[in-house]
Amino acid sequence: MQTNWWKESVVYQIYPRSFADSNGDGIGDLQGIIGRLDYLSELGVDVVWLSPVYKSPNDDNGYDISDYHDIMDEFGSMQDWQELLAGMHARGIKLVMDLVVNHTSDEHAWFQAARASKDSPYRDYYIWRPARIAEAGNASQAPNNWASFFGGSAWEYDEPSGEYYLHLFSKKQPDLNWENPKLRQEVYSMMRRWLDLGVDGFRMDVINMISKVPGLPDAPPQGAGLYHFGGEHFVNGPRLEEFLSEMKAEVLSDYDIMTVGETPMITPEKAVALTDAETGSLSMVFQFEHMDIDEDPATALPRRSIREWRLPELKEVMSRWQTALQGRGWNSVYLCNHDMPRSVSRFGNDSRFRVESAKMLATLIHLIGGTPYIYQGEEIGMTNVAFPTIESYRDIETRTIYREFVEEQGLSKEDALRVIHAKSRDNARTPMQWSAKPNAGFTTGEPWIPLNPNYTHINAEAAAADPNSVLAYYKELIKLRRKYPIISHGRYELLLAEHEQLYCFLRSLPEEGADTRAGAPSGTSAGTPAGLAPGTDRLLVMLNFSALNPVFTFPEETPLAEFELLISNYPVDPTEDIEQLTMRPYEARVYRLSAG
Repeated sequence: MQTNWWKESVVYQIYPRSFADSNGDGIGDLQGIIGRLDYLSELGVDVVWLSPVYKSPNDDNGYDISDYHDIMDEFGSMQDWQELLAGMHARGIKLVMDLVVNHTSDEHAWFQAARASKDSPYRDYYIWRPARIAEAGNASQAPNNWASFFGGSAWEYDEPSGEYYLHLFSKKQPDLNWENPKLRQEVYSMMRRWLDLGVDGFRMDVINMISKVPGLPDAPPQGAGLYHFGGEHFVNGPRLEEFLSEMKAEVLSDYDIMTVGETPMITPEKAVALTDAETGSLSMVFQFEHMDIDEDPATALPRRSIREWRLPELKEVMSRWQTALQGRGWNSVYLCNHDMPRSVSRFGNDSRFRVESAKMLATLIHLIGGTPYIYQGEEIGMTNVAFPTIESYRDIETRTIYREFVEEQGLSKEDALRVIHAKSRDNARTPMQWSAKPNAGFTTGEPWIPLNPNYTHINAEAAAADPNSVLAYYKELIKLRRKYPIISHGRYELLLAEHEQLYCFLRSLPEEGADTRAGAPSGTSAGTPAGLAPGTDRLLVMLNFSALNPVFTFPEETPLAEFELLISNYPVDPTEDIEQLTMRPYEARVYRLSAG
């Protein structure tokens, strides 16, 4: 069933462990979310993406699932989940669940049976290989030299069976064997169960890693060490599109749902293949190129390095994805999630210009092409946290990075923490800051992870009382999306590509009936604004990514007769001439243009 409701939607991601605790145990839960549904409704979001709430031993905070059909005890029960779903639907909010099927927990019944006997029918649900003979200078007997994303070998030895199993992530997250058709049918059956219960879609965790290259060859060495990143052998693998096409035929095509694939290291061309309206299998994908903008390219994983980045680099990445998928596929637009630092700390200014830059960044994700995602707390301008010691961090990857830096590479604790303060996944996982009350109104107990101390002045209660808050600005952006179809469907054209402070672009939408396909001879294609068809609606988005005062000059080749200010993050005289104006620090303006 071809539908477009997810193109007009705004998605809000909830990380349940950190959102709201209803019973005082310090851990967010389903009843806590239920108690905040009116907040989400008032914000105006259309969809909630709920990070995993399934049974899990929590080695990777719920992304290690031991039972796909039940709810984690800490979060509540299936009855609580059904109450949550009903409460969302009653408010016109759809629910998207996390689908984690590249791997399970090692405590899942399938893996327990697989481990118990090499003759078990579940053995082939996972990827097992015998040890290989150690070579000179290489003491490892792992089947290949792949490194886990969380450090060390991607293989764990199982002594009773004398074989290794593959785990691209934690050793407690064994990879599933998607080459096995029985395994795939188990996954499809599980998906149908949740969809029949009323779920409105899935966010698919590292879905482009489910197909591995046959033979599982060694990764090219990348510096010293026994283990190396083998992404070329398991990212966007040879059967990925085949597996997803089968999933679409077996499950997805029977429901009116939204699907978004988490697809690290994907190319725009592959994204088009996966999201093409006619031949693709998914509604949209998450790409990560812009998330790597501050990463040292010599480092395989983004949370292990920091570098200074330039705005033209970010514009190039964002614009390439906008152009490549325009009229062909669909973009997910985000600057933060449960795995990434807080957007205002990473891309804005989280001190003097926190409010202004948070609003400016919100303008980008809501006015650029694609479906915008808000991560919990982003709408009130929550920031990174800087815990003084590693003991306050809970994330398995963060602790691994610290150990590698300090114990293996000899970095000082201060240098290791400097990277962790900027990049740790726990930046996004500190509790939601609801109020200035003890524990930020998140819990009456001891929070599972410490709070960001700035909750006393950055919180939802204070934001709701301030008409000029970041929260109020998000509400206005969401209202604009509903009012103007151009925001969801307009074409994108970058202006001032090499400008070091300004990110400016046009959105255009021809009058109804015009051919807007990529390459169509409509006069609305990017790069030819002077040839816009009569009646074409246009928006001008102006964003200052700096604390400086750059001057914006309206492009001569772009026709302009009248303009209307739709939103700004500073007080603006709506009649001010926009052909040339000086932008204030982290200023954002959006104008509706008329060519006369």
